[in-house]
Amino acid sequence: MADGQATPGSCFGRPALDRRALVPALVAVGGFFGAAAREAVEQTLPTPAGSLPVATLAINCSGAYLLGLLLAVLLKGAQSPARRRLQMLVGTGFLGAFTTYSTFAVEADLLVRANRLGTAALYVAVTAVGGLIAALAGIASAALPARPRPVALPLDPDVDPVIAALASPEAASSGAADPGAADPGAERSKPEGAS
Repeated sequence: MADGQATPGSCFGRPALDRRALVPALVAVGGFFGAAAREAVEQTLPTPAGSLPVATLAINCSGAYLLGLLLAVLLKGAQSPARRRLQMLVGTGFLGAFTTYSTFAVEADLLVRANRLGTAALYVAVTAVGGLIAALAGIASAALPARPRPVALPLDPDVDPVIAALASPEAASSGAADPGAADPGAERSKPEGAS
């Protein structure tokens, strides 16, 4: 086809967006929101100098849980372009920017320099062990069976006529609790042999 003419996969004579260009865009968008979420947590849980950095600990452990959950979800079923995009957006982008090894390392180093060796050791141990446990919990969460939804079973008026009458729209509007009051002209069929 001549230049300027539409071709399959193009729009208004321009080549279609290269799908490979979508990956960095997804990572950037996810990273923007992940970094914003991390900053929000850091502002919500400020850490006084020399104390346990609770915000970074919470960020890294919750991020490890979510990464474990995402990994397990992405490994279920066949791989697809949509799963790959989800991995780039949420895993690499959002959670990559949300979790922070560099801040963890700096905070541990500052605790050591402030001669808070016990706090530094506790921080490193809780972050490492807590992150591992959180990641395993995320993987296990994805493996849990889906919670069954309640199912409305049809009511048999011969089995429980009071409940059937209360459940009927006519009974609800008239306030009748007597099964015969809901539909006084209706005759019930009785099983054979019943008097």
